[in-house]
Formats: sequence, C-alpha cells, structure tokens
Amino acid sequence: MWRGYDAIDGLDQNVSLATVLGLGLAEGGMAGEAELRISDPENGIEMTLDDAALSTLDQQSFETSTIWTDRVQQFAGPSLLAILNHAGITEGTVRLEAANDYAITIPVAELSETAPIVANRIDGEAFSLRQKGPLWVAYPYDSKDAFQSEEVYARSIWQLVAVERVAPAP
Repeated sequence: MWRGYDAIDGLDQNVSLATVLGLGLAEGGMAGEAELRISDPENGIEMTLDDAALSTLDQQSFETSTIWTDRVQQFAGPSLLAILNHAGITEGTVRLEAANDYAITIPVAELSETAPIVANRIDGEAFSLRQKGPLWVAYPYDSKDAFQSEEVYARSIWQLVAVERVAPAP
C-alpha cells in the first residue's frame, strides 16, 4: 500500500522538523546564557560578563509591575552602576544596545546603586530572549512616580547585549 512517502522521506521530514524545533529553542525558546559586552574605547576597556560574572557583583532585587507584563514580578540582578564601576566606567554617558539594535543613552550620573538594575532573574529564574531576556534593564516602577515616565520606559531596554561609554563627563 502506498502511503504518500517512503521511510527515507519520512525520516528526512522528521530530521527537518527536529532541526527547526531545535533552532527555535536556540533563538530564545529556553533561557539562554546571559552575556554582556562592555566597552570604553577611549580608555581601552573591553570585556564580556557572563551570568556567573554578573552574579559575583552586588545583587539588587525588587518586586514591581511593568507596562509590558501582566503581573507584579520580582526582578533581580546587579545595578547598572555596579556593572559600570566593575568595568572602571565611573562618569560620562553610556550607550545601551539590545539584541534587536534598539539603543539608548544614559548619563552615568543619573544611575544609583539600586536603580536601574540589569535583571538576569525574574521570579528567581533566568529568562529567555522570548521573555525579554536574558538581561533586562529594569527599574522599581511602582516605588516612585519618577520611574513611571516615558524617559524611564525608554531606558528599560530588554535583551540587553552591550554597554559602551560614548562620551566623557562634561
């Protein structure tokens, strides 16, 4: 009896489906390894921090709602300021870039030890590109009216991949 394909064709289809599903997972279906490139071309600083390195820095956490999610969640990770200090960047302006090339700038003077953080955990778990991870610049939005502004929302970059010092202090 003819089935419309032979065993070899069926195998090829199964392998192709497995390959497609595997690629889908690699592109964000599962929590990926956090990796953040940090640079300061003027001072010759170039480094990459993985999840383990980020976890060695002072950790901050808070519970907050966001305009992008449907419930209050706990965000945890080092502050952006702690990351910059670790890299030797203490002044000027930094450019933050996402995986999709979205980018914003923030003066270092506007950062604090507690906000924003570079969250690498939500509700205690690593999170994937599909979930806005594995790194998300987050503020405790519910704690202050000042954190509920268009400027702060624009700075709340998810899928963060790079931070570069682009201007010295004035």
